[in-house]
Order: sequence, then structure tokens, then C-alpha cells
Amino acid sequence: MEKKGISAILFDLDNTLVDTAGAGQLALQKVCELLRSKLKAPNTSNICKRFAEKLYEEKFDPSAGMTIDDLRINHWHEALQESESPDPGRTLASDCYYTWKTTRLQALALSAEVLALLQELKRSYKLLLLTNGDVQTQREKLEVVSCEGLFSAVVVGGEHPEQKPAVSIFIHCFKLLGVKPIDCIMVGDSLDTDIQGGFDAGVRATVWINKSTHTLSENRVTPDYTITSVLDLPGVLAKLK
Repeated sequence: MEKKGISAILFDLDNTLVDTAGAGQLALQKVCELLRSKLKAPNTSNICKRFAEKLYEEKFDPSAGMTIDDLRINHWHEALQESESPDPGRTLASDCYYTWKTTRLQALALSAEVLALLQELKRSYKLLLLTNGDVQTQREKLEVVSCEGLFSAVVVGGEHPEQKPAVSIFIHCFKLLGVKPIDCIMVGDSLDTDIQGGFDAGVRATVWINKSTHTLSENRVTPDYTITSVLDLPGVLAKLK
């Protein structure tokens, strides 16, 4: 039996629709400027690098009684303690965190081109935003990006028992849209969460956003399509009709 065309598109948010990585780099530069003015030390870039490493390895458990803000202030405090400078205490750590957070949020936005793409796709497809992360952080991003009206539904992983790549959260998305997995494609930048999750859930096709043109390593899930920008998605959709 010939397959019908797809009717729904599941999108990741960070580094798929918005440049979170670029916003993060800008935020770190702003904190480095703050630290240079406060510490008068040459190793501020190393402090920021240590924070970035802690952020990448972060494990957040909301049931532990600590907010995401508290945890990330701790990241900055630890990064400061690990530098060669005297420990300035948590006040500076807090200043670093809120400078980083505010700058990153202010830099997040849908480009005019991505906005136009989503508006056009919305005419023909059901769109759903599926993003991993803790509730506070992702909801703050969604508020500043102001994109929820473009989607039939928005699903934040931290609000559910399991996040991508768990099949359960994809099943939840399919139910929200009233579609079957074969009716959908998954678009995202992460092989481990977006592409693996979409594959395991049985979507029609997975589309990997590979901005850095990284090559696939062995024992990694293989996306059905690879593009360098979400703006190239119409070409993929044309092939799936």
C-alpha cells in the first residue's frame, strides 16, 4: 500500500529553531567582562569555561529541593573556587549567574526566516514543539521567543515522567495531535534525543540538523535526512510527498 503524505512535524527547540548555543556564548562573554571588572584577574575565561563544562554535565533533580537557579549559582561558585583567585563568595557567583541567564534569554529569538517557515508550514501540517529540559528554564525560553502560537501543542520534557528519547513522550505527542507515528517526522539537532527518539517511536522520517557538518560515528542512529539548517526542511518535505 502506498504511504500517504505526512501530516505532522515535531520540532526540537534549542539549536534547531533558535540558536541557544550562540546565545550561550554571548552570555559567557558578558560574564567574562563582569569578572574582569570584579576580579582584575587574567583567568576569567577559564572560569567561564569551567561553568560551561558543569552546565553540559548538569543533572537536575527537581525533587531534591533545589531550584535550577540555585544549582546554576552553585556551578558558578564552584567554577570560581576552582580558579586561582581567592573565593569571592556566593554574591559574585549569583551576579555571574543572573548576568549569564539574562543575557542568554535576551539573545534568544526566532529569526525572521525561521518564523516565516513555521508560518508557512502551519498552513499544511500540524506542528508540535518537543523540547527537553527542566520546566523553568524551557518555559522562560518559550516566553521570550513567543512562539507557542505557531504550534498545535508544546511539550516540555521536564513536565513529564520521561524526556526524549523515551518513546512515552513521543506517544504523548502523537495523542495530542491525533496522529499516528507514520504520519510524523521528527526534526532536531541531537542524534541521541531527537533522532534516536523519533526512530524508536516509529516516525515516518527523522531529520537531523547538523550545522557543523559532523560525520556520524559508529553505533549511532542514522537519520533519514541530514540538513545544515531548518530552513532546508522544505526540500525534505518535497521528497516525502
